[in-house]
Amino acid sequence: MPQTADPDGPIRVFLLDDHEVVRRGLRDLLDAESDLEVVGEAANAREAIARAPAVRPRVAVLDVRLGSSGDGGDHEGIEVCRELRARLPDLACLMLTSFDDDEALFDAIMAGAAGYVLKQINGSDLVSAVRTVADGRSMLDPGATARVMARLRGPAPSGPVELENLSPREREILQLIGDGLTNRQIAERLFLAEKTVKNRISSILSKLGVGRRIQAAVIAERIKERETGR
Repeated sequence: MPQTADPDGPIRVFLLDDHEVVRRGLRDLLDAESDLEVVGEAANAREAIARAPAVRPRVAVLDVRLGSSGDGGDHEGIEVCRELRARLPDLACLMLTSFDDDEALFDAIMAGAAGYVLKQINGSDLVSAVRTVADGRSMLDPGATARVMARLRGPAPSGPVELENLSPREREILQLIGDGLTNRQIAERLFLAEKTVKNRISSILSKLGVGRRIQAAVIAERIKERETGR
């Protein structure tokens, strides 16, 4: 049974990192603060999605890159952010990464992350970042955010060529990707198996000539703008 969070108690924090020593360091750092409490942790995406909803965290500190899982790609932590926020809309996700990567930042913004910081951050600043996102404020650098969001205002595709090889079902899935739905949400919406959705998305990416789900989302947004005349 999910634990009930005390609104007047410490800020409840969940940790996701595939390195045990990093998780232990984060736990020690945050638990040393009287207003913070680490209520759970995970070493991979599957554990995080299974454990976090049960402990009702207010903030999730998520490693962007979770190693070579063979299943989730370089930015698997961002997919965890997307999935957890679908289940816990009030959750604030603070993404933690070793790499200054515009592509990952773009993905994090689209996934609804409240903050994005480098692992080089010092301890006191990380504690401050957790408190900031818990308070409903953003820890996304305005300059970097503006830079990556400019991609959404780039030139629209000039013609329908990017859709001509997609089946009607694939076009439907592409639209839902553009709406920000997770694989599970798409599967539920279309009454498909989640594995079927994943295979369909791989086919869509191949046919569109892109390598990332977020690139497909941008294409879907450009198509929507063109069709609605915006």
